[in-house]
Amino acid sequence: MNPSVENPVPAITTQETDNPQRLTGPLTIFFAAAVGVIVMNLFAAQTLTGVIGRSLHLSPAFSGLAAMLPQLGYAVGLVLLVPLCDLLENRRLIVRTLACGAGFLAVAMLTESRVLFLLAVFLAGAASSVIQMLVPMAAAMAPEKHRGRAVGNVMSGLMLGILFSRPAASVIAGSIGWRAFYGIAAVIDALLAVVLYMQLPVRTPAIRTRYPALLYSLWTLMRTEPVLQRNAASAAFVMGAFSAFWTAIGLRLVQPPFSFDMNGIALFALAGAAGAIVTPLAGRAGDRGWGRKMLLAAHLTMLLALVIIGVAGAGWSGFSASVHPVLAVAMLVAGAAALDAGVVTDQTLGRRAINLMDPAARGRLNGLFVGVVFVGGALGAALAGAAWAMAGWNGVCVVGFVFTGLAFGLRLTRPAELAS
Repeated sequence: MNPSVENPVPAITTQETDNPQRLTGPLTIFFAAAVGVIVMNLFAAQTLTGVIGRSLHLSPAFSGLAAMLPQLGYAVGLVLLVPLCDLLENRRLIVRTLACGAGFLAVAMLTESRVLFLLAVFLAGAASSVIQMLVPMAAAMAPEKHRGRAVGNVMSGLMLGILFSRPAASVIAGSIGWRAFYGIAAVIDALLAVVLYMQLPVRTPAIRTRYPALLYSLWTLMRTEPVLQRNAASAAFVMGAFSAFWTAIGLRLVQPPFSFDMNGIALFALAGAAGAIVTPLAGRAGDRGWGRKMLLAAHLTMLLALVIIGVAGAGWSGFSASVHPVLAVAMLVAGAAALDAGVVTDQTLGRRAINLMDPAARGRLNGLFVGVVFVGGALGAALAGAAWAMAGWNGVCVVGFVFTGLAFGLRLTRPAELAS
């Protein structure tokens, strides 16, 4: 917490069991798998909007709601549900929230009503904010000297879940129907709730505030905590670059000389997921005090990746993708993996810094961090669409350069307030 500011945040201390469970290797893998599966609820529908719209007779103008509402619900959950980690017993809160999410997904699978389906996926998205309850729980179970490694390992599951969600949903929907995806997701979430009940320790905040005051403290934390401000802003900028690329790459790959179909785009997304392997390495670097150097290297890697992406996709420096189509695809895959690696490095080290702050505010700090990142990603997607319409792939690359340049400049100018 900022020592120069008189503590305006509700005072909450944390009590755990007498023999709190520590984060073992198998439990770390389970946490990573759990958040990776849950996050699919938020992104998988992006490839299913067409088939869902046709099945539920949604007009083209409203079919995109199937993909937008889960993420909107997630943002609401970050603000209204995640802060409850600092108010209610954590294990019970996590299990009940995830069980509710499973129920909402089951409703989405079964209903024939358009309104009820959209409401169900919105509420399932809100319940999926349980991810941001699990990440700080994992951090709390790890020794402080290994906290960056723990966050990095869990975050690797989260990033892989995001990257694999679209192709996985496409495969399931293409094989046994879109409703089956929601049914499978509901069953998995329900099973996870049972296992989490058995595996998580009891973590009970000593309540000294009320829920409205807790929500108001979100603004206080955002206003007074420079570590939160700078790390969240940097992560939001790189997420904007990430979102811009992945929003527009499908539009570029369907054009000549690539002419990919949906299966080809899915395979490209799988190849690009290779960048997530750096996530645990970034966490270890933070634990060893190399955080700032790793961050600057990550942003320089992203800038280089955008140059490679511009050469392969827009013909910079006279390169012709028509003459060298295989090389162009390889360059795009390499650029995508490098871009993803930079993003997950920034987010992992930013989360490490957040989770080393006041343990009593850990739930709110994580919710705020991810909420700001969410805004950056949404802005990147919106600008990518406009840039594509105005300037094609050149415009998309410019958006990526602007966002990444802002993050790089932020890390250069305010090193004392960033991840260490």
